[in-house]
Amino acid sequence: MKSLKISSLKTMLYIVFISVLLPGCAQPSHTTEAQSGVDKPKMDIQAAILTDNLEVVKQHIAAGTDINKKEPLSGSSPLVTAATFGKTEIAKALIDAGADLSVTNNEGATALHAAAFFCRVEIVQMLIDAKANKTLRNNFGATPRESVIAPFADVKPIYQMIAQQLSPMGLQLDLEKLEETRPVIAMMLQ
Repeated sequence: MKSLKISSLKTMLYIVFISVLLPGCAQPSHTTEAQSGVDKPKMDIQAAILTDNLEVVKQHIAAGTDINKKEPLSGSSPLVTAATFGKTEIAKALIDAGADLSVTNNEGATALHAAAFFCRVEIVQMLIDAKANKTLRNNFGATPRESVIAPFADVKPIYQMIAQQLSPMGLQLDLEKLEETRPVIAMMLQ
């Protein structure tokens, strides 16, 4: 079981790494501008999330952009990206707009998996309140709760590697806070 959890955490690292690199490569999504009467913003929704541009995300929602559309390489939906990067207000806007909470990326991770792993307490609570399924398993058999119950010492190197590689792209990880918060997230997801 321990090796399964470590393998799942390594997979989450891969998922995050790919989802961060791809927004700039994503093809523009098609929208029903004629139906909504609102022009789709020029900035891609994934790029808007990474730059914490709530207004552009709201414009995408108003324009009818498919808010569940996965970016091509990692398969991350806008909500998974928002959860990963701790974009709480953007996650709320996407949830309020009816984003599908069960959409998974290529590794089978939902927004709840990402929010749990990165200890995004507010986003985890929003997803729970919105009735996200806490029992879904990723492709490696782990639930969101199982992604935070391994001893911190076992996963600290993974967090350190993620922080080193993705901090230039905006990912902020406080290792002390992660260590303190993992048990809280595990309790929330019981």
